[in-house]
Amino acid sequence: MNSMNETWKKKLWVCLLVLSIIILTGCGQTGQSTAVPAIQDGVIVKVLDVGQGDSILIKTTEQVVLIDSGDSASSQKLLGMLAAEKVRKIDKVIITHPHSDHLGGLPAVMGKYNIVHIYDSGQTNTSKLYRNYLKTVKNKKIPFSIVQAGQAIEIGGSALLQVLSPSKPYFTGTRSDLNNNSIVLKLVFKDFSMLLAADAEKPAEQRLLKQYGEKLQSNILKVGHHGSSTASSPGFIKKVSPAEAIISLGANNEYHHPHPSVLKKYNKEKIKIYRTDLHGTITIRSDGRTYSIAKEKG
Repeated sequence: MNSMNETWKKKLWVCLLVLSIIILTGCGQTGQSTAVPAIQDGVIVKVLDVGQGDSILIKTTEQVVLIDSGDSASSQKLLGMLAAEKVRKIDKVIITHPHSDHLGGLPAVMGKYNIVHIYDSGQTNTSKLYRNYLKTVKNKKIPFSIVQAGQAIEIGGSALLQVLSPSKPYFTGTRSDLNNNSIVLKLVFKDFSMLLAADAEKPAEQRLLKQYGEKLQSNILKVGHHGSSTASSPGFIKKVSPAEAIISLGANNEYHHPHPSVLKKYNKEKIKIYRTDLHGTITIRSDGRTYSIAKEKG
């Protein structure tokens, strides 16, 4: 009984801390950055090779956006990649959910870079990593927003991140509620689109199919949950109908991602697969009409 009470106390503490951050920082979106343009024209998306985790860097003519930050073990590698990209500040950080392989590198990033705004799924975690993340946000007074389906985040140069998930009621009782309540985004820039599925699993995919249907169609798909068999349902793949799919994962990872059955599904639909464990960082460039994909290696 005492153990149960302690667990509820921790959950209550985390919820109160989230609420206090929202009250102090506000939930409104900030305007466009006045920083030097990130690139000359178009949009660049880099699915960064951070090992067994996710981190995606988006650069437009006006803003730099970081979606997730990999695990803490890869934090110095992440900082090196950001430095190589000549990142001076980060206009928007989006944490899709509070698992360590998506949140772990953020303390290092917050220690080095000025972050203009942080967007969060609103899902809580009792881990020390998550609690320290909230404390740092509060102490640095970084504007902090909890997003939900239906919102759009402007990232400059007419590019948008459409928030497709999470939506209420939040998932409860699934294999991983944090995964299924991940922030799923669709990057839209003129005629180009890329669906970023975070760690959404099959329950989330089914909800997305019901809510959006044909609107899920995208040129490129960042595959959900690192190529796990818990995601990539056939109906979801067909509806997104990407020409290419990108899987972010670590070489020889303990989870045996990507699952052979998942690779088989994409191959069946003749979707070209890129993998960070084999190809390193994957770079997508688009002028809004056409796009190109480049591998770092392999």
